[in-house]
Amino acid sequence: MRVLVTGTAGFIGFHLSRLLLAEGHQVHGIDGMTDYYDVSLKRRRHAMLHQSERFSASEIMLEDDAAVAEAAAAFEPEAIVHLAAQAGVRYSLENPRAYIDANIVGTFNVMEAARTHAVDHLLMASTSSVYGANEDMPFDERQKADTPLTIYAATKKATEAMGHSYAHLHDLPVTMFRFFTVYGPWGRPDMALFKFADAIAEGRPIDVYNHGDMYRDFTYVEDLVRAIALLIATPPVRPEGGVVPEGDSLSPVAPFRVVNIGNSDKVRLMDYIGALEEALGVTAEKNMMPMQQGDVPATWADASLLRTLTGYAPATDHREGVARFVEWWREWRGWQG
Repeated sequence: MRVLVTGTAGFIGFHLSRLLLAEGHQVHGIDGMTDYYDVSLKRRRHAMLHQSERFSASEIMLEDDAAVAEAAAAFEPEAIVHLAAQAGVRYSLENPRAYIDANIVGTFNVMEAARTHAVDHLLMASTSSVYGANEDMPFDERQKADTPLTIYAATKKATEAMGHSYAHLHDLPVTMFRFFTVYGPWGRPDMALFKFADAIAEGRPIDVYNHGDMYRDFTYVEDLVRAIALLIATPPVRPEGGVVPEGDSLSPVAPFRVVNIGNSDKVRLMDYIGALEEALGVTAEKNMMPMQQGDVPATWADASLLRTLTGYAPATDHREGVARFVEWWREWRGWQG
Protein backbone atom coordinates (compact mmCIF):
# COMPACT_ATOMS: atom_id res chain seq x y z
CA MET A 1 0.00 0.00 0.00
CA ARG A 2 0.86 3.66 -0.28
CA VAL A 3 0.68 4.91 3.32
CA LEU A 4 1.07 8.53 4.34
CA VAL A 5 2.29 8.77 7.95
CA THR A 6 2.45 12.03 9.88
CA GLY A 7 5.13 12.37 12.54
CA THR A 8 7.64 10.00 10.94
CA ALA A 9 10.57 11.64 12.73
CA GLY A 10 8.77 11.10 16.02
CA PHE A 11 9.04 8.12 18.34
CA ILE A 12 6.00 6.12 17.25
CA GLY A 13 5.93 7.35 13.64
CA PHE A 14 9.52 6.21 13.15
CA HIS A 15 8.82 2.71 14.47
CA LEU A 16 5.61 2.39 12.44
CA SER A 17 7.29 3.57 9.24
CA ARG A 18 10.17 1.15 9.74
CA LEU A 19 7.70 -1.72 10.15
CA LEU A 20 5.63 -0.73 7.11
CA LEU A 21 8.77 -0.44 4.97
CA ALA A 22 9.91 -3.87 6.15
CA GLU A 23 6.54 -5.24 5.07
CA GLY A 24 7.00 -3.82 1.55
CA HIS A 25 4.74 -0.77 1.71
CA GLN A 26 5.55 2.65 0.29
CA VAL A 27 5.63 5.34 2.98
CA HIS A 28 5.58 9.11 2.70
CA GLY A 29 6.26 10.96 5.92
CA ILE A 30 5.22 14.40 7.08
CA ASP A 31 7.11 15.97 9.95
CA GLY A 32 7.67 19.55 11.07
CA MET A 33 10.91 18.79 12.98
CA THR A 34 9.75 21.01 15.84
CA ASP A 35 12.19 21.68 18.68
CA TYR A 36 9.93 20.45 21.51
CA TYR A 37 12.80 18.03 22.13
CA ASP A 38 16.22 17.25 20.63
CA VAL A 39 15.88 17.70 16.85
CA SER A 40 19.07 15.70 16.23
CA LEU A 41 17.25 12.61 17.51
CA LYS A 42 14.42 13.26 15.04
CA ARG A 43 16.85 13.74 12.16
CA ARG A 44 18.65 10.52 13.06
CA ARG A 45 15.37 8.62 12.91
CA HIS A 46 14.52 10.14 9.52
CA ALA A 47 17.98 9.37 8.18
CA MET A 48 17.46 5.70 9.02
CA LEU A 49 14.10 5.68 7.21
CA HIS A 50 15.63 7.35 4.15
CA GLN A 51 17.88 4.31 3.73
CA SER A 52 14.84 2.68 2.09
CA GLU A 53 14.06 3.69 -1.48
CA ARG A 54 10.38 3.27 -0.63
CA PHE A 55 10.46 6.13 1.89
CA SER A 56 10.03 9.81 1.09
CA ALA A 57 9.17 12.76 3.30
CA SER A 58 7.98 16.34 3.41
CA GLU A 59 9.33 18.62 6.14
CA ILE A 60 6.24 20.77 6.71
CA MET A 61 3.99 21.86 9.57
CA LEU A 62 0.54 20.31 9.72
CA GLU A 63 -0.94 23.74 10.41
CA ASP A 64 0.04 24.69 6.82
CA ASP A 65 -3.05 23.46 5.01
CA ALA A 66 -1.70 24.17 1.52
CA ALA A 67 1.54 22.27 2.20
CA VAL A 68 -0.35 19.26 3.61
CA ALA A 69 -2.68 19.25 0.61
CA GLU A 70 0.25 19.45 -1.80
CA ALA A 71 2.14 16.59 -0.12
CA ALA A 72 -0.94 14.36 -0.16
CA ALA A 73 -1.72 15.17 -3.79
CA ALA A 74 1.82 14.32 -4.88
CA PHE A 75 1.86 10.98 -3.02
CA GLU A 76 -1.76 9.86 -3.60
CA PRO A 77 -2.06 7.75 -0.44
CA GLU A 78 -4.35 4.76 -0.05
CA ALA A 79 -4.25 5.08 3.73
CA ILE A 80 -3.24 7.82 6.15
CA VAL A 81 -1.94 7.23 9.69
CA HIS A 82 -1.97 10.48 11.64
CA LEU A 83 0.47 10.33 14.55
CA ALA A 84 1.95 13.83 14.61
CA ALA A 85 0.81 15.96 17.54
CA GLN A 86 1.97 18.28 20.23
CA ALA A 87 2.51 15.67 22.91
CA GLY A 88 3.14 15.82 26.63
CA VAL A 89 0.56 16.12 29.38
CA ARG A 90 2.72 18.36 31.57
CA TYR A 91 3.79 20.73 28.77
CA SER A 92 0.11 21.37 28.01
CA LEU A 93 -0.10 23.18 31.35
CA GLU A 94 2.60 25.61 30.19
CA ASN A 95 1.78 26.14 26.51
CA PRO A 96 -1.84 25.16 25.78
CA ARG A 97 -2.02 27.12 22.51
CA ALA A 98 0.53 24.79 20.90
CA TYR A 99 -1.95 21.95 21.40
CA ILE A 100 -4.81 23.81 19.73
CA ASP A 101 -2.64 24.68 16.72
CA ALA A 102 -1.05 21.27 16.20
CA ASN A 103 -3.71 18.90 17.45
CA ILE A 104 -6.91 20.61 16.32
CA VAL A 105 -5.93 22.66 13.25
CA GLY A 106 -3.29 20.15 12.11
CA THR A 107 -5.69 17.23 12.45
CA PHE A 108 -8.37 19.06 10.49
CA ASN A 109 -5.91 19.55 7.61
CA VAL A 110 -5.04 15.84 7.65
CA MET A 111 -8.74 14.92 7.60
CA GLU A 112 -9.29 17.23 4.65
CA ALA A 113 -6.49 15.50 2.76
CA ALA A 114 -8.06 12.12 3.55
CA ARG A 115 -11.46 13.33 2.32
CA THR A 116 -10.06 14.90 -0.83
CA HIS A 117 -8.24 11.73 -1.83
CA ALA A 118 -10.98 9.37 -0.62
CA VAL A 119 -8.45 7.15 1.15
CA ASP A 120 -9.44 3.60 2.03
CA HIS A 121 -8.72 4.20 5.71
CA LEU A 122 -7.80 7.13 7.95
CA LEU A 123 -6.26 6.14 11.29
CA MET A 124 -5.58 8.78 13.94
CA ALA A 125 -3.84 8.65 17.29
CA SER A 126 -5.74 9.46 20.46
CA THR A 127 -4.67 8.74 24.02
CA SER A 128 -5.67 7.00 27.23
CA SER A 129 -5.71 10.50 28.73
CA VAL A 130 -9.19 11.02 27.24
CA TYR A 131 -10.56 8.70 29.95
CA GLY A 132 -9.69 11.53 32.35
CA ALA A 133 -11.36 11.20 35.75
CA ASN A 134 -12.94 7.86 34.84
CA GLU A 135 -12.16 5.36 37.61
CA ASP A 136 -13.93 2.33 36.12
CA MET A 137 -11.03 0.13 35.03
CA PRO A 138 -9.89 -1.48 32.86
CA PHE A 139 -10.80 1.29 30.43
CA ASP A 140 -13.22 0.15 27.73
CA GLU A 141 -13.70 2.03 24.44
CA ARG A 142 -17.47 2.15 25.01
CA GLN A 143 -17.14 4.02 28.30
CA LYS A 144 -17.84 7.74 28.35
CA ALA A 145 -14.73 9.87 28.11
CA ASP A 146 -16.14 13.29 28.94
CA THR A 147 -13.92 14.36 31.84
CA PRO A 148 -10.48 15.24 30.37
CA LEU A 149 -8.09 16.68 32.95
CA THR A 150 -5.69 18.55 30.63
CA ILE A 151 -5.91 20.56 27.43
CA TYR A 152 -3.84 17.81 25.78
CA ALA A 153 -6.52 15.23 26.58
CA ALA A 154 -9.26 17.66 25.55
CA THR A 155 -7.69 18.23 22.12
CA LYS A 156 -7.39 14.48 21.56
CA LYS A 157 -11.04 13.94 22.51
CA ALA A 158 -11.94 16.75 20.11
CA THR A 159 -10.14 14.98 17.26
CA GLU A 160 -12.16 11.85 17.99
CA ALA A 161 -15.37 13.87 17.59
CA MET A 162 -14.03 15.50 14.42
CA GLY A 163 -13.13 12.08 13.02
CA HIS A 164 -16.62 10.76 13.68
CA SER A 165 -18.22 13.66 11.87
CA TYR A 166 -16.03 13.13 8.78
CA ALA A 167 -16.73 9.41 8.83
CA HIS A 168 -20.47 10.08 8.93
CA LEU A 169 -20.57 12.93 6.41
CA HIS A 170 -18.14 11.55 3.84
CA ASP A 171 -18.38 7.78 4.40
CA LEU A 172 -14.67 7.91 5.25
CA PRO A 173 -13.51 4.88 7.28
CA VAL A 174 -11.88 6.27 10.43
CA THR A 175 -10.18 4.38 13.26
CA MET A 176 -9.05 6.23 16.38
CA PHE A 177 -6.57 4.36 18.55
CA ARG A 178 -5.99 5.24 22.18
CA PHE A 179 -2.38 4.71 23.31
CA PHE A 180 -1.36 3.70 26.82
CA THR A 181 2.08 4.89 28.11
CA VAL A 182 4.29 3.87 25.21
CA TYR A 183 8.02 3.28 25.81
CA GLY A 184 11.01 1.68 24.12
CA PRO A 185 14.16 2.38 22.06
CA TRP A 186 14.34 5.71 20.19
CA GLY A 187 11.89 7.15 22.72
CA ARG A 188 11.20 10.78 23.56
CA PRO A 189 13.66 12.44 25.97
CA ASP A 190 10.77 14.17 27.77
CA MET A 191 9.17 10.85 28.77
CA ALA A 192 9.69 9.34 32.21
CA LEU A 193 11.88 6.37 31.26
CA PHE A 194 14.35 8.51 29.27
CA LYS A 195 14.43 11.22 31.95
CA PHE A 196 14.94 8.65 34.70
CA ALA A 197 17.82 6.97 32.84
CA ASP A 198 19.55 10.30 32.17
CA ALA A 199 19.18 11.40 35.81
CA ILE A 200 20.47 8.12 37.22
CA ALA A 201 23.47 8.18 34.89
CA GLU A 202 24.30 11.72 36.01
CA GLY A 203 23.84 10.94 39.69
CA ARG A 204 20.76 13.13 40.03
CA PRO A 205 17.62 12.14 41.96
CA ILE A 206 14.51 11.20 39.98
CA ASP A 207 11.14 12.84 40.69
CA VAL A 208 8.57 10.19 41.62
CA TYR A 209 5.07 11.62 41.64
CA ASN A 210 2.30 10.64 44.05
CA HIS A 211 5.06 9.05 46.14
CA GLY A 212 5.23 6.20 43.65
CA ASP A 213 1.62 5.14 44.19
CA MET A 214 0.76 5.25 40.50
CA TYR A 215 -0.06 2.55 37.97
CA ARG A 216 0.32 2.61 34.20
CA ASP A 217 -0.44 0.22 31.35
CA PHE A 218 3.08 0.34 29.89
CA THR A 219 3.02 -0.59 26.19
CA TYR A 220 6.19 -1.52 24.32
CA VAL A 221 6.50 0.52 21.12
CA GLU A 222 7.07 -2.40 18.74
CA ASP A 223 3.91 -4.07 20.04
CA LEU A 224 2.02 -0.82 19.51
CA VAL A 225 3.05 -0.33 15.89
CA ARG A 226 2.38 -3.98 15.10
CA ALA A 227 -1.19 -3.37 16.26
CA ILE A 228 -1.48 -0.21 14.12
CA ALA A 229 -0.19 -2.01 11.03
CA LEU A 230 -2.81 -4.72 11.51
CA LEU A 231 -5.54 -2.13 12.01
CA ILE A 232 -4.67 -0.43 8.71
CA ALA A 233 -6.06 -3.53 6.98
CA THR A 234 -9.18 -3.50 9.19
CA PRO A 235 -11.22 -0.42 8.18
CA PRO A 236 -14.56 0.03 9.93
CA VAL A 237 -17.75 -0.33 7.89
CA ARG A 238 -20.99 1.55 8.55
CA PRO A 239 -23.22 -1.07 10.22
CA GLU A 240 -26.38 -2.16 8.44
CA GLY A 241 -29.46 -0.86 10.19
CA GLY A 242 -27.27 0.68 12.87
CA VAL A 243 -26.74 -2.72 14.51
CA VAL A 244 -23.32 -2.80 16.23
CA PRO A 245 -21.75 -6.19 17.12
CA GLU A 246 -21.54 -6.88 20.83
CA GLY A 247 -18.35 -5.56 22.39
CA ASP A 248 -17.56 -3.30 19.42
CA SER A 249 -17.05 0.46 19.66
CA LEU A 250 -18.25 0.88 16.06
CA SER A 251 -20.53 3.86 15.56
CA PRO A 252 -24.13 2.97 14.66
CA VAL A 253 -24.20 5.83 12.11
CA ALA A 254 -20.70 5.95 10.62
CA PRO A 255 -17.70 3.82 9.56
CA PHE A 256 -15.93 4.92 12.74
CA ARG A 257 -14.34 2.97 15.57
CA VAL A 258 -12.21 3.63 18.67
CA VAL A 259 -9.64 0.99 19.65
CA ASN A 260 -7.49 0.76 22.79
CA ILE A 261 -3.89 -0.35 22.23
CA GLY A 262 -2.42 -1.38 25.56
CA ASN A 263 -0.82 -4.27 27.41
CA SER A 264 -4.04 -5.04 29.32
CA ASP A 265 -2.10 -4.86 32.56
CA LYS A 266 -1.35 -2.18 35.13
CA VAL A 267 2.15 -1.96 36.55
CA ARG A 268 3.09 0.00 39.66
CA LEU A 269 5.43 2.89 38.91
CA MET A 270 7.91 1.69 41.53
CA ASP A 271 8.13 -1.70 39.79
CA TYR A 272 8.80 0.08 36.48
CA ILE A 273 11.57 2.10 38.13
CA GLY A 274 12.89 -1.12 39.68
CA ALA A 275 13.15 -2.68 36.20
CA LEU A 276 15.19 0.35 35.06
CA GLU A 277 17.48 0.15 38.10
CA GLU A 278 18.05 -3.54 37.44
CA ALA A 279 18.86 -2.95 33.77
CA LEU A 280 21.26 -0.11 34.61
CA GLY A 281 22.78 -1.84 37.63
CA VAL A 282 22.27 1.34 39.67
CA THR A 283 19.85 2.23 42.47
CA ALA A 284 18.23 5.60 41.91
CA GLU A 285 17.97 8.33 44.50
CA LYS A 286 14.25 9.12 44.62
CA ASN A 287 12.65 12.49 45.24
CA MET A 288 9.11 11.61 46.36
CA MET A 289 6.63 14.20 45.10
CA PRO A 290 2.88 14.80 45.40
CA MET A 291 0.58 14.09 42.44
CA GLN A 292 1.15 16.59 39.65
CA GLN A 293 -1.75 18.61 38.28
CA GLY A 294 -3.44 16.84 35.37
CA ASP A 295 -2.06 13.39 36.28
CA VAL A 296 -4.21 10.38 37.07
CA PRO A 297 -3.32 7.65 39.58
CA ALA A 298 -3.84 4.75 37.16
CA THR A 299 -4.45 3.69 33.57
CA TRP A 300 -5.36 0.19 32.45
CA ALA A 301 -6.55 -0.89 29.00
CA ASP A 302 -9.14 -3.43 28.02
CA ALA A 303 -7.60 -4.46 24.67
CA SER A 304 -10.09 -7.23 23.89
CA LEU A 305 -11.54 -5.33 20.91
CA LEU A 306 -8.09 -5.06 19.33
CA ARG A 307 -7.65 -8.81 19.79
CA THR A 308 -11.08 -9.49 18.26
CA LEU A 309 -10.37 -7.31 15.23
CA THR A 310 -6.79 -8.37 14.52
CA GLY A 311 -6.08 -11.52 16.51
CA TYR A 312 -3.25 -9.63 18.21
CA ALA A 313 -2.66 -7.83 21.49
CA PRO A 314 0.51 -6.32 23.01
CA ALA A 315 2.12 -8.57 25.61
CA THR A 316 5.77 -7.53 26.16
CA ASP A 317 6.56 -7.63 29.89
CA HIS A 318 7.75 -4.27 31.23
CA ARG A 319 11.03 -5.79 32.49
CA GLU A 320 11.91 -7.08 29.03
CA GLY A 321 10.88 -3.83 27.35
CA VAL A 322 12.85 -1.65 29.77
CA ALA A 323 15.94 -3.82 29.25
CA ARG A 324 15.66 -3.32 25.49
CA PHE A 325 15.33 0.45 25.99
CA VAL A 326 18.42 0.53 28.22
CA GLU A 327 20.44 -1.43 25.67
CA TRP A 328 19.62 1.23 23.05
CA TRP A 329 19.97 4.16 25.47
CA ARG A 330 23.48 3.08 26.53
CA GLU A 331 24.60 3.25 22.93
CA TRP A 332 22.78 6.54 22.23
CA ARG A 333 24.21 8.25 25.30
CA GLY A 334 27.55 6.45 25.17
CA TRP A 335 27.13 5.51 28.82
CA GLN A 336 29.31 2.67 30.10
CA GLY A 337 28.33 2.77 33.80
